[in-house]
Amino acid sequence: MGNGLAGAPAVEAYAIAAGYPVWLDFLAFLAQRIALLHAIAGTLIPLFLVSAMTRFFGPSRSWSEGLQVWKFALFAAFSMTMPYLAAAYLLGPEFPALLGGLFGLAIVVSAAKAGFLMPAPEDAWDFEDKSKWPSEWTGSVQVRDVKSPHGEISMVSAWFPYVLVALLLVLTRLKEVPLLGIPLPFGAWLQAVSVDWPNIFGTTISGSVQLLYLPGSIFIVVSLVTFFLHRIEPSAYARSWSTSLKVSAAASIALVFTVPMVQIFLNTNGGLAGYERMPVALADGVAALAGGAYPIFAPFIGGIGAAVAGSNTVSNMMFSLFQFEMGPRIGVDSSWMVALQAIGGAAGNMICVHNVVAASAVVGLLGREGAVIRLTLIPFVYYALLPGSIGYLILSYDETGFANMGTVLVATIVGLAVYVIARYGRAPAKA
Repeated sequence: MGNGLAGAPAVEAYAIAAGYPVWLDFLAFLAQRIALLHAIAGTLIPLFLVSAMTRFFGPSRSWSEGLQVWKFALFAAFSMTMPYLAAAYLLGPEFPALLGGLFGLAIVVSAAKAGFLMPAPEDAWDFEDKSKWPSEWTGSVQVRDVKSPHGEISMVSAWFPYVLVALLLVLTRLKEVPLLGIPLPFGAWLQAVSVDWPNIFGTTISGSVQLLYLPGSIFIVVSLVTFFLHRIEPSAYARSWSTSLKVSAAASIALVFTVPMVQIFLNTNGGLAGYERMPVALADGVAALAGGAYPIFAPFIGGIGAAVAGSNTVSNMMFSLFQFEMGPRIGVDSSWMVALQAIGGAAGNMICVHNVVAASAVVGLLGREGAVIRLTLIPFVYYALLPGSIGYLILSYDETGFANMGTVLVATIVGLAVYVIARYGRAPAKA
């Protein structure tokens, strides 16, 4: 997202006017709005997952079996979204997904073990016997329980790599300890090491990579620490690296072409004809067609971008400036437009061909990507439509109050969810 906006005069002027002259502070401001929309839309996702599992993979092929655990599903959602939202407001844009997931996992696993909001053991749902599974369920990967030659790993050791990743990210991303004001110089040390490529191919475009500051570098460090901590067999560790590199190489093929394409897209201004850059020209055209109703469709643009380009990151690089430029053209706050773009890009990961192919390869389901995408279309539409409706409500409120299409769509989605849960989420009466 930041790479798609950086350097645009209109964006920099907006950031300064909003009170964020430091670019990273402006990104943190955007991340707060994105996190708010994610927290709202993410509330129903666990229930979607459970209901889809019981409908498409259960013996009874029933939506209602999944809906019966709606209390625990909503609890699981809030266990992740609340820490996620708090991290966005307190720590910055790089922590919500990491800390939200970690806190959510710890809370939900502990609650499940304690039986909190869980169904009675005799009412627990399970798959059919594997011998009755349709052929399309079974991949080529066989799951085996491999015992460690050094015995079982303790819970503390198992969690340590995740905690270490979070700790290193906090230490390298924060400039000072919150509330205490103690400076943290680690991030500046890592950012000092940079690989620069000025004037690429004789153009005015330059690029740079801070290799040690990349999140991936932290994961590599933690991986090496874990190798010694867990006393992993060198041959098994080598196989893990080999598998990871193969999957990464397959994922990189799309990025090799899409990242240069994005840079061309963003640096098309000027020339003999003096045209505006492509995102600006595209914003003019879309504004003329969609007008003030465009915020409802903004997440779908981000989602389609992620589905085609291969990732949320590339979608944001390509369309963030376009979404920003839509703001002044339809008379709304541009920061919310960028937030809707980021939400849509995240939703698009559900139907991204590249991601589905990579995930299918991991579990041995190559060739069945179409079936996976068909199952994920419903939550994708929900995850794009609800934030788009909320965005339209917020952006239209000053002019129309609550009497706008956004309110109608939000009320319809929420009302439908409440009706379905109330109607089908009751456990069957015992005989």
